[in-house]
Amino acid sequence: MPTVAAAIAENLRARQISEFFGQSLPSLLVLAAEDLGIRQIVYRTENAGGTMADGFARISGHCSVVVAQNGPAATLLVPPLTEAAKVSIPVVAFIQDVPSPIRNKNAFQEIDHQSLFSGCTKWFDRLDDPDRVHDYIDAAFRAATSGRPGPAVLMLPKDVLELVAPPTPEHLGPTVFPLDRIRPPEAGVRAAAELLAKAKRPLVVAGGGAVSSDAGAALARLSDLASLPVATTPMGKGVVTDTADLSVGVIGNYMGPHGVSHGMREWISGVDTVLLAGSRTNENGTDGWSLFPRDATFIHLDIDPTEIGRNYPSLRLVGDVRTGIDDLAAALRELDLSRRSADRPAITAQIARSRAEFETTTAAVRSSTARPLRPERVADEISTLLPDDAIVVADASYSSIWVANYIRATTHRQRFLLPRGMAGLGWGLPLALGAKAARPSAPVICLVGDGGFAHCWAEIETAVRENLDVVVLVLNNAILGYQKHAEIVQFGRPTSAVELGHVDHAQIATACGAHGHTIHTDVELREALSKAIVDPATTVLDIITDSDAYPPITGWDTNPALADHLIDQQLNR
Repeated sequence: MPTVAAAIAENLRARQISEFFGQSLPSLLVLAAEDLGIRQIVYRTENAGGTMADGFARISGHCSVVVAQNGPAATLLVPPLTEAAKVSIPVVAFIQDVPSPIRNKNAFQEIDHQSLFSGCTKWFDRLDDPDRVHDYIDAAFRAATSGRPGPAVLMLPKDVLELVAPPTPEHLGPTVFPLDRIRPPEAGVRAAAELLAKAKRPLVVAGGGAVSSDAGAALARLSDLASLPVATTPMGKGVVTDTADLSVGVIGNYMGPHGVSHGMREWISGVDTVLLAGSRTNENGTDGWSLFPRDATFIHLDIDPTEIGRNYPSLRLVGDVRTGIDDLAAALRELDLSRRSADRPAITAQIARSRAEFETTTAAVRSSTARPLRPERVADEISTLLPDDAIVVADASYSSIWVANYIRATTHRQRFLLPRGMAGLGWGLPLALGAKAARPSAPVICLVGDGGFAHCWAEIETAVRENLDVVVLVLNNAILGYQKHAEIVQFGRPTSAVELGHVDHAQIATACGAHGHTIHTDVELREALSKAIVDPATTVLDIITDSDAYPPITGWDTNPALADHLIDQQLNR
């Protein structure tokens, strides 16, 4: 009979889990897993390890596993599990607990883990009965992948791991998500289809749930069938290609004058029917809930019934996004779509005008050869060189906005990972490492700011040691850009925390065994990036960028305090 530790490892292998993210603890479990050939991808910090697990799940379509020690290690898992919870990504965390006999006696690193994880997990439990080890593991994976996916935590008391456990059952639940492709009610689908068919100005808004549901192809079919324009939230970027004739682009608070979808803002303000597909209708994705007219009719398709109607009274379609989109398409085929077909030339012309306006208004910054480099030029260079199967990962803050606006999704094989649940700084690199572990053959390109990169420099060593070859582009402007400019916009001046010291990120990369290059010019950028994309090694490009550059956040271009500050900056140089 195996020990509990061995039983857990055998259970994971039986579920075809071939890797997990860890740092040795719980040691008995790690040793048992490695004995079975399950790879431990060793992180440097738990907050990065949890984010790697998040990135792995997003790309693989399967629930991922992270392991950690109790106490301070467990507390560092709270931020990444919170991000996973907000954006519906399944992660199972196995956390070593103090031995049962000394529980509640102030044992070493003992804390109330249930309270710690109560706000960031779907499910929490502790394994005290070795005979039920497989029941608890099954419950953890079932909770993580069913309904609205999210994190699950199972505490493993150290002494219990050594006890005898029953053998692994023959039949175990899958790790794929969504676990159940729930169909929305037929009557609701018919009603939604009729609303879309008769609408004068309909719009589909696809969020992160559409990506997680793998609904891209279904959305493309629906859009073409009923001539429906499709916009995405930042989390939904890439679910439809940016080059499709009915693709609006990313919408929300990124729609300032230099935003990719700025030319569609007035058109969107007049929509009469909005299909929300896998969207939380959060603040940024709706520009403070100001983007759509309040008298519009809303249809909300989502796996989580509590999200439907949260911010917009909606026709409720509770179910899996991909399945729901397919059902809507089937219902629309039975209806008269002549109005939709007649309106198609006008909407595609409007989208084409919007794209042309973006190309014209941003041409100067996207082609600029000025030093320091403009971030728009960096993003445009990435877009030009982007392979058809690439995974693009951004850190939070400005990095996500540059990616959303200036890097084009041109194929359905490309993926875009933006940490928009909690938008925590420092999550770009570990998300990229998790993505690379899930799809080793894909080029992974990660855009980060120098402020965010400072949170996780150590994981460059992880990338080298674990052969997770990624390309990291650091926008080095020596400031916390979003923080500085937001403070100026809101309060007229920045605090003292926004200025950063000089850091040579290329030397950090070299010290860790990666390739590091400092980039000053557009020529250097193109040459180094072209080589890094095909080079089987982790590469860090430390790009000296313009500290006055800011992305197209709504309202910032017309803010007098920010305009005056930038003029002063130029005069004082």
